[in-house]
Amino acid sequence: MAETVLVEKSGRVAILTINRPDKMNALSEQVRVELLAALAEAERDEGVGVVVLTGAGEKAFIAGADIGEFAGRTPFDQRAAMRTPRIFDVMATFPKPVIAMINGFCLGGGCELAMSCDIRVASDRASFGQPEINLGLIPGGGGTQRMPRLIGLGQAMRLILSGDRIPVAEAKEIGLVDLVFPHEALREKTLELATRIAARSPLTLKVAKEAVRASERLAIEEGLMWERDLFCLCFSSADKQEGVEAFLAKRPPAWTGR
Repeated sequence: MAETVLVEKSGRVAILTINRPDKMNALSEQVRVELLAALAEAERDEGVGVVVLTGAGEKAFIAGADIGEFAGRTPFDQRAAMRTPRIFDVMATFPKPVIAMINGFCLGGGCELAMSCDIRVASDRASFGQPEINLGLIPGGGGTQRMPRLIGLGQAMRLILSGDRIPVAEAKEIGLVDLVFPHEALREKTLELATRIAARSPLTLKVAKEAVRASERLAIEEGLMWERDLFCLCFSSADKQEGVEAFLAKRPPAWTGR
């Protein structure tokens, strides 16, 4: 039974909570293993349409890696600890939409994991940063690659080279966060969004996410061709047929995910 990752369901939404509030929900090896297992189960479960990731307690989403695990590690030890599949990459390529519900400190590996999610929704108490430079390190969970793509080269350089922590209002301004809500309303508002998304066709959500994610790696010309091909592929699905018929009949669609 998982000890550090709690799983609950609200309708078609699976909520994964990292449960180490005494350690600011730091990403230990155990957390990573249990989170991978929870994601694998959510992927298999046809009753799950959207995953929400959050941290336990009132202070932290994820305050970074478990620095205690770094002590005494050789480069070979660290290389082994960073073996694939890496939680950051699994999150980014997960076939169902993933929303980070950021309830507090979102630092280091926590910020990298949030950037691996599809949408970031934050409490007005949250703060963000990549403080690895203060330890004589650089981000190792994709921060040097995902952050420039998300907020631009200059802002990413500023945060990574300074190690500064920024408040949620600034994170929203530069595009690191998508939505901000009062802390007390964070769960309600995040689940409202997740529930709306989960009500869409599961098949079409998967294809739409794949198309948008392709923009991170493809030139615009290739991306447009990829989008066109996926759009045409949707015409082979029962959900496309149902969606069109429901629209013309002015009734809600009954998705089957086929």
